[in-house]
Amino acid sequence: MAERVRTVKRVDRAFAFIDLSGFTAFTDTRGDAEAVAVLARFRALVREVAASRAVRVSKWLGDGAMLVAIDLPTLIETVTDIVTEAPEWRIELPLRAGVAHGAVILMEGDDHIGGAVNLAARLCDEAQPNEVLAPSAVTGEPLPANTTARVVGHRKVRGITTPIELVLLEAA
Repeated sequence: MAERVRTVKRVDRAFAFIDLSGFTAFTDTRGDAEAVAVLARFRALVREVAASRAVRVSKWLGDGAMLVAIDLPTLIETVTDIVTEAPEWRIELPLRAGVAHGAVILMEGDDHIGGAVNLAARLCDEAQPNEVLAPSAVTGEPLPANTTARVVGHRKVRGITTPIELVLLEAA
């Protein structure tokens, strides 16, 4: 049987990975019931804020989520608002996130593969509690009115060969 060759479709998208910092230790010390309760509040917050801005929760990743948007400023505003609003939702753990954008492969209509996805995931891993990290290139587009970007310098990011200049995105 001959394998069918599919055409590759590239799309420009913005991506964020966001997760609960310290979730494993929290689960170990506080138990499953409290961990599930925090996780449920986290997911409800992410769903509500993302849906209000037409940002898609692409996938849930245990104690985190991958978000996808067509518009970078909208995604940035969504993520900074989620991080800022977490205490109001009684989410006891700090959040951390990574944001990136660019052309990626749209695989089978619902999965995104490429450098921007990988970079957003790695930046989430690099972020400290309550940080939203992004490459400085995001400042090439207008930032949302309620967001500031502070340069944190060049950093070596796991899996990326060249150090990247990063910014810390914060709600203003």
